[in-house]
Amino acid sequence: MTPSLKNLRISRDWVIALGFGTLAALFRFWNLGLPKGKIFDEIYYAADANSLLLSGVEVDAQSGQGGFIAHPPVGKWLIAIGIKLFGYNEFGWRFSAALVGSISVVLMYFTAKKLFNNQMLSIFATVLILADGLHLVHSRTALLDIFLLLFIQIAVLAFLSNKYWLTGLALGLAIATKWNGLYLLLLLALLVLILDFRWFRYLGYENSIAKVISKKLLTRFTQFAVIPLITYVTSWTGWFVSSVGWDRNWSSNPFKSLWHYHYEILNFHTTLTQPHPYEAGPLGWLIMRRPTSFFYETSEDCGVSKCSQEVLALGTPILWWAATIALLATIWLWIRKGDFQAGILLAVIGALYLPWFLFPERTMFTFYALTFQPFLLLTLVYLLSKIGRNQQRIAIIFGAIVVANFLYFTPLYYGASIAFTSWSDHMWFTSWI
Repeated sequence: MTPSLKNLRISRDWVIALGFGTLAALFRFWNLGLPKGKIFDEIYYAADANSLLLSGVEVDAQSGQGGFIAHPPVGKWLIAIGIKLFGYNEFGWRFSAALVGSISVVLMYFTAKKLFNNQMLSIFATVLILADGLHLVHSRTALLDIFLLLFIQIAVLAFLSNKYWLTGLALGLAIATKWNGLYLLLLLALLVLILDFRWFRYLGYENSIAKVISKKLLTRFTQFAVIPLITYVTSWTGWFVSSVGWDRNWSSNPFKSLWHYHYEILNFHTTLTQPHPYEAGPLGWLIMRRPTSFFYETSEDCGVSKCSQEVLALGTPILWWAATIALLATIWLWIRKGDFQAGILLAVIGALYLPWFLFPERTMFTFYALTFQPFLLLTLVYLLSKIGRNQQRIAIIFGAIVVANFLYFTPLYYGASIAFTSWSDHMWFTSWI
């Protein structure tokens, strides 16, 4: 391919991806200030983000002392950007989530393009993520998961592009948002070492393992250990320079104090068993057995005597059910053929999903599945890539069904006030109530 044709192809990809990103932004920024007030865990994260702006560290508003916080600060700093720009209001604390959610859609296009090198399949993948309710709700809510997803997507795309320094940086930011990113770090580090080993064996070195150790191990250690660690520790700068951060003065050595803090965070996460009306074990996440309600109110402002208003973190049902089937089919095809695309998708999904099964007593929610949602949807793209004929027709038909299902549920994604009877019709299963 000549340079001019290659540049044209790259430009076309950017036009398509940014076009989808603009459409995603329209969906996400429309009436972003509604519902009014803090919904679900915005009560924690929006307040923490504002505290970071004011004090550089999370501070309890009542006592004025450092509050114990269960998650690292990067996601809350990103929320704080919107508050800094637009004020401590609903639009302000949700702004960054909407922006990041739009970028996430763009990243989906380029990830699919990197995996399948097919423009139609990449467009299909982007339509799927654009028409997912779980992604939309998190892009309009000041929670941490959409920020974690952003860094996960960047890390995986950088890994596929052999940009391992960027991979390490993105993984450090992911872990500095939520610790879940640690499992993906371990996975990608292992995969890189395996790829290195195969490359040296391909080159014909007799002692491949020794060559990998001597030539690559130090570099890989820096990329997948040193860079993420430095990134993570740097994210706690506000706590280091503060005198009121939680247990900041537990020891005269600030690093010992930070270690103690992290021990307490780990203890919190491993012993969190407090019952919650919307808790859901990971086995039911893929089929949206128990989606999380972020907000619910009744009113009389929709033209009838009884109205309902809800924000439900529900993945577009037909899309998630089809993706669950596609996941099982991808596992079967990978066992038979060992395709790289299937292998990397299954590995990433496994690293972000399976560890939750190790903590069956912990309080968990269906929306935790957001972290691997793009890769789950890409199993549908993978299956379509294996169909020899009528790919475009199948993509259009299935995409239209998913979009229609998504539009049907949009009142529950935006918290629109609708008749109670209409809301009840949207509750396809009692477990959704």
